[in-house]
Amino acid sequence: MLVIGLTGGIGSGKTAVSDRFARRGIPVIDTDLLARELVEPGQPALADIAAEFGPDCLDDEGRLHRARLRERVFADPAGRRRLEAILHPCIRVLARERIARLTTPYCLLVIPLLAETGMTDLVDRVLVVDAPEAERIRRVMARDRIDETQARRILAAQADRDQRLALADEIVENASDLAALDHRVATLHRHYSTLAATRAC
Repeated sequence: MLVIGLTGGIGSGKTAVSDRFARRGIPVIDTDLLARELVEPGQPALADIAAEFGPDCLDDEGRLHRARLRERVFADPAGRRRLEAILHPCIRVLARERIARLTTPYCLLVIPLLAETGMTDLVDRVLVVDAPEAERIRRVMARDRIDETQARRILAAQADRDQRLALADEIVENASDLAALDHRVATLHRHYSTLAATRAC
């Protein structure tokens, strides 16, 4: 199984890219979704988060109060590291389990913070989705209904563009042209299928 690590800064268009691979029958495992599973009520990671950050990080129904935790973590780099220390080992285990169940020649493992988390050991190749900063800010503002200051703060908390591009085996430029994006994904699909077939020999 060839594992392609898909990454990119917030607002770069990772979902637009991963959706195009999924339409070609390629399994997509998203670590953000794995993290959501890990913080469902009854999961050990949720109890660990409440113990570390306080019970007010849970709502009245015992679910994670994401906005409250996000505020706390974005304001405190040490807090972010403590949260990552709880979640990242669990995400690694769950990702490996999901990959082991697959039978396709290759899959995508979406790791938005690949440069920050050091999870490169989970993947064979790195595909970076890149877009101009102004376009990323516009997308984040529209998607999350936040102002420019908040969007820039989120971007500043992530690895910079050069750090991500340094990890890349392949790059998808995702500025605005959807036809070009379709063509690039089709080309990469053929490339990865060939690599996976060669690897299986």
